[in-house]
Amino acid sequence: QVRLVESGGGLVQPGGSLRLSCAASGIIIRIGDMGWYRQAPGKERELVARISSTGSANYADSVKGRFTISRDNAKNTVDLQMNSLKPEDTAVYYCNADVKSSLWNPTYVERWGQGTLVTVSS
Repeated sequence: QVRLVESGGGLVQPGGSLRLSCAASGIIIRIGDMGWYRQAPGKERELVARISSTGSANYADSVKGRFTISRDNAKNTVDLQMNSLKPEDTAVYYCNADVKSSLWNPTYVERWGQGTLVTVSS
């Protein structure tokens, strides 16, 4: 099974910056959309940002202008640069990818990482 591993989470003060990274490994023919989601205590998991295989990005209104998503198709990685962090950004951040793992089956299967904790506090 394809694995997604996140890194870069930690503790940061309000107004600070943090960069998250996610690497996909395993049997991968092609990766379609990739994205970052987050889940705060007591809340549902929500979309933060997504990026297509061609580089088109979409952001949640709450992070627009502060976060930037990017990807490297050759390395099967996706990053999330987070600037001007706020306490409400505190959550576990999850990497997501639509992965094609078979040469004969065109289906893309959704995969998730284990998450990395981001805490924004003074």
